[in-house]
Amino acid sequence: MSTSYRIGLVGKPSVGKSSFFNAATMNDVPEGAYPFTTIDPSVGEAYVRVDCAAPEFDEECTPNVGYCTDGTRFVPTKLVDVAGLIPGAHEGNGLGNQFLSDLNETDVLVHVVDFSGKTDAEGEATEGHDPRDDIAFLEEELDQWYLGVLEKGIERYETGYTTEDDAIEEELAEQMSAFKTSEDEIKRLIRRTDVGFDPEEWDDDDQIELAREIRKETKPMVIAANKMDTPEAQENYEEIANDPEYDHLTIVPCSAHAEKALKSADKAGVVDYRPGDGEFEIVGDVSGDQEQGLEQIRDFLDEFGATGVQAALETALFDVLGVTPVFPGGANGLGNERGEVLPDCYLIPPNSTAEDFAYSLHSDIGDGFLHAIDCRTNRQLGTDYEVESRDVIEVITTN
Repeated sequence: MSTSYRIGLVGKPSVGKSSFFNAATMNDVPEGAYPFTTIDPSVGEAYVRVDCAAPEFDEECTPNVGYCTDGTRFVPTKLVDVAGLIPGAHEGNGLGNQFLSDLNETDVLVHVVDFSGKTDAEGEATEGHDPRDDIAFLEEELDQWYLGVLEKGIERYETGYTTEDDAIEEELAEQMSAFKTSEDEIKRLIRRTDVGFDPEEWDDDDQIELAREIRKETKPMVIAANKMDTPEAQENYEEIANDPEYDHLTIVPCSAHAEKALKSADKAGVVDYRPGDGEFEIVGDVSGDQEQGLEQIRDFLDEFGATGVQAALETALFDVLGVTPVFPGGANGLGNERGEVLPDCYLIPPNSTAEDFAYSLHSDIGDGFLHAIDCRTNRQLGTDYEVESRDVIEVITTN
């Protein structure tokens, strides 16, 4: 069980986005090297890894959802494959409006970019395309979309729909509420960009700068540098990862193709592979060609430590969003009245308190919250205790 976070998977056509989605979820969404393969937003279940707490108590867990292998808990999360990113999406081109509303249902984005430079701006086959253009292109599309919404807020403020006392941050927070922003956040970002609190003094540059800051704050992004099993991609990655212009982005090298091949081979009993690991073992019969393909994947894993698909999802949730995994404990430390051991692992927002955690279990449990107990130390935790990653907590409630 977890708070359902939604990771949005975006990218222009033919960069390997469907392959990434399929590798992460092992669902059979059609893969095709032509635009608009993915027309509806496909939602799949992917998993993020958390070190299971049960072994510390000499117990074996019994997960309700997800699964556990050798002390690694695979906790489900939603992966949304968002279709229709083409130039002018913010003006409604292609599947533009649908693209933006699907995107808005997500908490964090993984932008799949073909780092080999073999797909152009429209998703057609080419040579020598600069992946920087794709990174900039998505950011610019989103900035323009945010700018459009921001301008409507400024207009409402200036045409006097609001009362005299309404501050600009109040108006913008209301206008941009779909982006899950707040007055305090807008106020902080206005201060950060130093544009001042009088929108009549903002020029075009000020407006786009503020729109960009709000976008970066409310739609954080990880770049999945895909097709890294090619020398061109490795060369591009080297340059871009060391370019200070991209310091605001986390770039994860990956090969969706390698992950999909390993998962398929594992399913067929040919290899023994656990998602996200940096190694695998050939355990079944393989032909010469298959063995050669697997050895190429092994070289890739030796070079990069893993295929990068798991790492991109986990970087998005844990590093960029700061999500905290927590295990609800029971009256005897770990179990519940049904004899299940740590059946759940919740993914909760950063900086959550023990009381927030109680509410994420159930509103009634939150309403009746008395205190919590740290199952590792038996220490009593008050309302304001800030929950830490992998805490095992029992909630004491009147309900």
